[in-house]
Amino acid sequence: MRTELAAREIWQSWFRWTTAGEFAGFLAPALVGALTSSPQLLVLAGVIEGAVLGAAQAVVLRRVDHAPQARSWIGATALAAGFAWAVAMLAVHNGERLNTLPLVAVLPIATVAGAGVLLSLGTAQWYLLRHHFPGAHLWIWANALAWGAGLLVFTAVTTPLWQPGQSPALIALIGAFGGLLMASTMAAITGSALIRLTRMT
Repeated sequence: MRTELAAREIWQSWFRWTTAGEFAGFLAPALVGALTSSPQLLVLAGVIEGAVLGAAQAVVLRRVDHAPQARSWIGATALAAGFAWAVAMLAVHNGERLNTLPLVAVLPIATVAGAGVLLSLGTAQWYLLRHHFPGAHLWIWANALAWGAGLLVFTAVTTPLWQPGQSPALIALIGAFGGLLMASTMAAITGSALIRLTRMT
């Protein structure tokens, strides 16, 4: 009973901190995206997003036995987020060129790009977790599921709300709202995965 209570408290703490960290971190690319379309600045904003998320998650990991050091976790999360944004920006920047290619050529490119985005953060964090948890490889797939679900929620909410001619402030506000829903979705799924990992030690 005490173990179940501790697990529930860790999940709740992870959910709160991860949601808040991702929401706060996502404000950087949301604001940059509202003001400019510069791929370089968006990738930099993605690194900031990852650092803020990693710092928030590190707060909870201090309560977990055998967890990685906070500095390593923050650094890995920041670099992985920057990589994911870089892949996404490459896809966006070459969107018109890709549209001229046949579908049979576009599908492998889209698959690789999507895998790069969805697997980057979980893989970077797994590299640290593998030293502490025997089932750490599950973290990669849990993160891919979590971010995939979160991005679907973000897209479903923001796409009908974003309209041509809107002010940068409104664009940013819609992005922040979608980011909050994305963050909470991702936090709920990864929190459950974290509890499962701790039970496998």
